[in-house]
Parts: sequence; C-alpha cells; structure tokens
Amino acid sequence: MPHKITLTGSATGPLREYDRYVAFDMREKGSPSAPKGLKKSTFISYTVFVAKKAFNKTGLTKKSIIHEKILIQGEPTLDIPIDECPGEVGVICFQITVLPNKNDKEKNQSEEKKEPKQEVSPSSEASQNTEPKEQEEEQAPVSQPVAKEEKKEVKPIQPEIQQAPTEEKKAEEKKTTLSNQPKGTQDLLNVDDIIVPEEFLKTRPNPEKTQKVIDFVKRTGRLDEPLTIEKGSNVLKDGYRRYVVAKTVKMDKVPVVYEYQK
Repeated sequence: MPHKITLTGSATGPLREYDRYVAFDMREKGSPSAPKGLKKSTFISYTVFVAKKAFNKTGLTKKSIIHEKILIQGEPTLDIPIDECPGEVGVICFQITVLPNKNDKEKNQSEEKKEPKQEVSPSSEASQNTEPKEQEEEQAPVSQPVAKEEKKEVKPIQPEIQQAPTEEKKAEEKKTTLSNQPKGTQDLLNVDDIIVPEEFLKTRPNPEKTQKVIDFVKRTGRLDEPLTIEKGSNVLKDGYRRYVVAKTVKMDKVPVVYEYQK
C-alpha cells in the first residue's frame, strides 16, 4: 500500500503545464534530528503533480499560486521522469485546497455586513418599471387629435414625430435593463473592457464566499452588487470578487457604478 502524504505551503517556482496535468515545486522543513553520521535535513523539496480539472476548480493561476497558501494531499511516486520532477520527492495530488489567510477573513466579515442592504425587493423594481409605462399611456391619446386638425403642417413635422418614440423606447429599454440590475447600478460595461490593477491580481478571493456569489448569479441571473469603476479609464476600484465570478460564469456585461477621478 502506498503511503499518504500531506503538504502545506506555497509554490516555490513557476507553474508548469502539460497535456492533462500541471506541476509545481514546494518544500517543507526536514527532520530536526538525524542518526549519527548523517547530516541534518533542513528542507525537503517536492514536485507536485495535479490533474488540470482539479487544479482549475481551485481558481488558482500562474501568478496567484506563488502567493497563496495551499494544502496538498496525495501519495509519493517514483514513476515520473527526472526532467519533469526536479524535487527530491514526487507527489501525485489527490486533493488541493486553498487555505484562507487573515486578510481574506477580515474582508469577508466586512462584505457580509454590507450585503443584506444591497438586495432590492422585487416589488420596488416592479413599481419603477410600471410608472413610466402608465405615463406614456396617458400621453399617447393627446397627440392624435392634434395631428388631424393640422393636416397641412403634418409633412414637415412627421420626421420629428417618428424620431421621438424611438428615442423614448431606447430610454425605456435602458431603464428596464438597469432596473433589473442591483441597486445603485449606473451603467453596464463589457467585462473585457475593465482594467484590473496588479494589486488585485496578486490576491485570491475566499473560495467559499466566491461560490456563494456564483450560486446567487445562477439563481437570479445577475450580480448581487455593481463593480466600482474609475470613470474614463475603466480601472477596477472595488468588487474584484464579483469580477472573478463574472469571468468564471462567462458574463458579457456587468453592472458598474462610476468613481470620478479626483
């Protein structure tokens, strides 16, 4: 029976991609004591091999794996060619888990306090959608008798009359689409147009909290809160977790609120 092995720590080198798996190096402290005549081991280097499907589920990237603390459970192997296994011990990974850090816990607690205030009741959204429709129904009958009385002046005025309803329809469509988005949404922006700062890319949102947002999107078809974007430059200022979720579920557009440059 092969022995099981458990490792904790971060990758010490870049991620290497193969056909069906990825590999990276880790190291842990060795035994503090050794028999007489043998040198004490300070560190033991490992090369971890993970199936691509299992690795992709963690949400880790080539950049983030070096900064994240991870837990590896697997078994040692001697069947890997030495050029693919530079570590002293090769490990076939059965399970890989991203361990949360203190910064993630503090962010999650602050975001959980904000979230209950962000959801909009469906009754308030329905009232906003019906008000402009009722106003249009009241205004529509008034314009018809005027057109009949002024038959001679109909020809020069016709282009303006035809353009007005189309502009109103566009305004109505924009209002209805924004009303279906989370409270505070000012606009819808293409995900690919958003510029993510380097400091966000170095962090890793908590997987449990991220999964809750993914479940919310699948249930409602929208994000629970708009992203904060700098007006003009499209630089992401807040909402990196929701940005990651939007990329994960392959959303084309996301709700945003603008922050103007100081």
